[in-house]
Amino acid sequence: MALVAIVGRPNVGKSTLFNRLTQTRHAIVSDEAGTTRDRQYGQCEWGNRQFSVVDTGGWVVNSDDVFEEEIRRQVKIAIEECDVILFLVDIQTGVTDLDEAVAAILRRSKVPTMLVCNKVDSNELRYQSAEFYSLGLGDPYCISSLTGSGTGDLLDDIVKALGTALPEPIVEDIPRIAVVGRPNAGKSSLINSFLNDERNVVTDIAGTTRDSIYTKYEKFGFNFYLVDTAGIRKKNKVSEDLEYYSVMRSIRAIENSDVCVLMVDGTRGIEGQDVNIFQIIQKNQKGMVVVVNKWDLVEEKSNEAIRHFENAIRERMAPFTDFAIVFASAVTKQRIFRILEEVQKVYDNRTHKVPTSKFNETMLPIIEATPPPSIKGKYIKIKYCTQIPGTRVPSFVFYANLPQYVKEPYKRFLENKIREHWNFTGTPINVYVRQK
Repeated sequence: MALVAIVGRPNVGKSTLFNRLTQTRHAIVSDEAGTTRDRQYGQCEWGNRQFSVVDTGGWVVNSDDVFEEEIRRQVKIAIEECDVILFLVDIQTGVTDLDEAVAAILRRSKVPTMLVCNKVDSNELRYQSAEFYSLGLGDPYCISSLTGSGTGDLLDDIVKALGTALPEPIVEDIPRIAVVGRPNAGKSSLINSFLNDERNVVTDIAGTTRDSIYTKYEKFGFNFYLVDTAGIRKKNKVSEDLEYYSVMRSIRAIENSDVCVLMVDGTRGIEGQDVNIFQIIQKNQKGMVVVVNKWDLVEEKSNEAIRHFENAIRERMAPFTDFAIVFASAVTKQRIFRILEEVQKVYDNRTHKVPTSKFNETMLPIIEATPPPSIKGKYIKIKYCTQIPGTRVPSFVFYANLPQYVKEPYKRFLENKIREHWNFTGTPINVYVRQK
């Protein structure tokens, strides 16, 4: 999936535009410069095209020199990682020195860049956009992130620019396993533990994306690609903003994977960044195995402590709780083989097919005993159900006389019953209700 980055100096409306494009309110918006400290990422859909959007707002420190260096570093990362860059400027403030510094970097890049003049809240302000031609980035787009004015034309041209991008090469049709997680959670250590023995059967192949190496793993009966989202080839780039870099790469790796191994630092517990990455996995409907790493460094390892840790993880990731949790250590190789076993199980569950006759025999009596609640005096009847063939995510359709009255809580009830009778651990399930 393509990636679009919103760059610019603080307080030009990047977070507001991010919320507008993703149709969410995930990014905190304030008049105070430097409000956005954590990087926000989401998905935008326009004209039957989906792409990821990244808000590159940085934490502003008191020094002007450090502040300028922070902006420059983030723009360079965005240039390397993204397919299209939106350079946001404030039409009410005009061209500033920081705008010129960022524009100088963007002019030398080969990434399509769109100059976007924000806060154009009236037609009179449009005439002030002429001064931004001095940045040398072409015609400016006049928009208002607050009201949405002009964003439709901007999205049309974003989709056109993404359409000219080269298609990603496709590697062998075998499972792709992405190891994702917070920085310093042990992702690279886990990959290295897997690859220490019998390196003659491991080959490095250029990945389908620009930011990861797909390493073929073919041992002990397993055959799939392992992806280290920290970037095996990028270890010399220690001066970059590592957390932002990791998030950008995790998005790409998740979108191009089949199963994700979410690494959690056992010494720190489940944190907000872990939940953010989990939400990306959920949005992209990928299989998942949670690995609590560094378990050898945890002092309290009783069964009660393990249950407490598991409950904390499932509570933070509810309502999706049907996934395996492995307590392991990448350094001591404790339980790393079980990780591979769980990954293979999740991939098999994603491709599992339930016979239609067996599915109806099991689900129809459950539906008859607990039918959907009646709405406006109308009773909903479901007489037939089946699994949709040829989908990458297990998908089930239930045919009803009034599908528009079947609400989300009842769909979750059907999903839970499906999970009770068939093993779909680690993989999301789609439940549809259609007109019979």
